[in-house]
Amino acid sequence: MMNNNAVVITNGLLAEPSAKTAHGLIRGSDRFRILGVIDPVHAGKDAGEVVDGRVRQIPIWSSLEEAVGKSKEPIHYSIVGIAPKGGKLPPELRQVVESSLVNRISVINGLHDFLTDIPEIVSLAGIHGASITDIRKPRSRSELHFWTGRIFEVTCPIVAVLGLETNLGKRTTSRMLTESCRANGINGQMVFTGQTGWMQDGKYGFVLDTTVNDFVSGELEHAIYTCFKETEPDIIFLEGQSGLRNPTGPCGSEYLVSGNAKKTILVFSPKTEYFSNNPAWGKVPTIEEEIALVKLYGSDVIALAMNTRGCTNEEIIGFRDQYEQRTGLPVLLPLQEGVDKIIPVIRGILNQQ
Repeated sequence: MMNNNAVVITNGLLAEPSAKTAHGLIRGSDRFRILGVIDPVHAGKDAGEVVDGRVRQIPIWSSLEEAVGKSKEPIHYSIVGIAPKGGKLPPELRQVVESSLVNRISVINGLHDFLTDIPEIVSLAGIHGASITDIRKPRSRSELHFWTGRIFEVTCPIVAVLGLETNLGKRTTSRMLTESCRANGINGQMVFTGQTGWMQDGKYGFVLDTTVNDFVSGELEHAIYTCFKETEPDIIFLEGQSGLRNPTGPCGSEYLVSGNAKKTILVFSPKTEYFSNNPAWGKVPTIEEEIALVKLYGSDVIALAMNTRGCTNEEIIGFRDQYEQRTGLPVLLPLQEGVDKIIPVIRGILNQQ
């Protein structure tokens, strides 16, 4: 995109887990240049400070009108930055979307509610010469791929970044792993499987939760194979979705079986006891149980990555040491320390090729 200046709309939810799309874009995007965030609750702050305490020179404005008035550069896109359960468009956020279109700012939407299905919004876009992109709108079946077996022609290691639960940071960890590899002279590539991954880069991958089930394995294979052929990578990381045993959307076996990921990195949260914090949905399995399950699928867990939500600094170090002793695996702290700790492990895998 030549004109890729964007603002992200969170409307009061920037500090909440449901704003994970915004969090990813604030941490980095190759597709869009993030000029600011629209969130009246946190207006006046730096977006990076709200997300993880790191100043990123991304201002938070109270409204679309303030953003237009104060931005030193033209705004080309407004991006819906929240992903609430059910993917519904909140009424207050719709107002910001409409204001964007009136100001000739195109809208990028990753919700399950499609803006192109709302006649009034489509009309506004047409009147003011703006566009609407619904990332989760299913593609035509004629564009989709069946699984073929070409995955076995991919000769570089394929690493699935899976989680024991939802909203743990699988995409962020995948992106950081890719960036760390490149910074250390390793050609790492990432295959995205969600809407935020498309917004951050989006060259190789697909949106899994909008793909007809018969085509999921084929789309995953196609993305990995295309990435392998076009980039000649040393290693490929697959962005995981949901969790192998989360009842709200079990997902992960496709990566290990259809995607032939023989290595896995597990993302976990030591303070999360139940799936989606709901006792009725069952307890999140232990790390040891999940490692064993992944092994049954034919993949070896090579490292753990810890989501430290709710942990004090002292607890973070304690949990890291505890889980390293329990499993004998390196435990990454992506937000606190980055992921460079895994580079020697990756070099060891590559030397075995």
